[in-house]
Amino acid sequence: MNTNRNLLWLITFAAAAILMITGGLRLSMGLFVQPLLHSTPLTITTISLAMAILQLMWGVSQPVTGALADRFGAYPVLMWGTLLLALGCALTPLLPSEWGIMLTIGVLIAFGSGAGSFSILISLISNRLPPAMHGMSSGIVNAGSSFGQFIFAPLVQGLILIPAIGWEGAMYVLAGVSLLVLPLSYWLSKDQNTPQSAVKNSQVSATADEQSLKQAVWQAFKDKSYILVHLGFFTCGFHIAFLVTHLPSEIALFGLKAQVASWALALIGISNIFGSLFIGWCVSRWRSKYILFYMYSSRALMIGVFLLMPPTELTYYIFAVGLGLTWLATVPPTAATVSKLFGVRYLATLFGLTLLSHQIGGFFGAYLGGWAVNNFGDYSFMWYADMILAALAALLCLPIKEQKVVRLVSSNA
Repeated sequence: MNTNRNLLWLITFAAAAILMITGGLRLSMGLFVQPLLHSTPLTITTISLAMAILQLMWGVSQPVTGALADRFGAYPVLMWGTLLLALGCALTPLLPSEWGIMLTIGVLIAFGSGAGSFSILISLISNRLPPAMHGMSSGIVNAGSSFGQFIFAPLVQGLILIPAIGWEGAMYVLAGVSLLVLPLSYWLSKDQNTPQSAVKNSQVSATADEQSLKQAVWQAFKDKSYILVHLGFFTCGFHIAFLVTHLPSEIALFGLKAQVASWALALIGISNIFGSLFIGWCVSRWRSKYILFYMYSSRALMIGVFLLMPPTELTYYIFAVGLGLTWLATVPPTAATVSKLFGVRYLATLFGLTLLSHQIGGFFGAYLGGWAVNNFGDYSFMWYADMILAALAALLCLPIKEQKVVRLVSSNA
């Protein structure tokens, strides 16, 4: 059984590697805002709208690609998504117009990266791993996205700053790197050696197996707790999209070097690796709604402290580390809450729908950031709005009716 257990961890790390590429690439798009602003006729409002559409369409892609994976299997979705991602990156320098970046960044990159993201990958491992491994495995997969942000942010910024490469060449490099998802997804989806006990021990009941996808979705949206999960995750998306899109511009407003933004994003990513692993460990031990409550509360507190500090390089680095601990670490407890409520049979779709709400929030976070700086000259409005929403999200988590955690003891045999 040790061989089988090792295989289960390999599956987990393969999923994390895919998310490292797709997530790291998507979360680095904000670094292209300033280059696009200075080298094309595009305005900050137009670029912000394209980035907002990226957030929204990535969210739309989650339940859509999740439902396709539930119906046809993960590999076809991962394969076509990867090709869309590479195409979007390659076409962006060739179409530097308003409609062009709406298509390339807003649609192609969004759907391409979304096809190889949380809903499919976490559902895939949840259906193939025993429940005792779900919390830590989802934390590891989630950490893959953060590690990708840590790797991609300085890489992309470095490429942009090389005159012979620039932002156009950086996009071509990202197109090539995205193709690495193809062999990883093939191995991950085609492997059939996972012990059947992993599936037998899953939280899917016979009744759930007989339930149609439409019935599962209808049942979910009649559940008050599921709605509360959506509302909290909406705020999370608002927060992350605002920061990942506008943090470079915020830093530029204070006259700091562009490298400060890339290293701040990298610090968020590396900090979230530790945060994701820790939260994944916590998910197996405590109720996810309390974990989410403390995470959202900490964000509101950190923003409040940040606004009182001087806008120096050190301030942004400290802020980045603090935020990074909870950045995308909300994913494991949110996925765990959905799987506890409804099982894992249609987790790709049901969790994908919560990610859609996350990205609707992301749309407003990205777009309103551009609107705020265009109308007020700075981001003060957005920081206060973000702080208030984080506090509300924390409170919305408490009424969720989540069953107590059953601590399963896994055998090492």
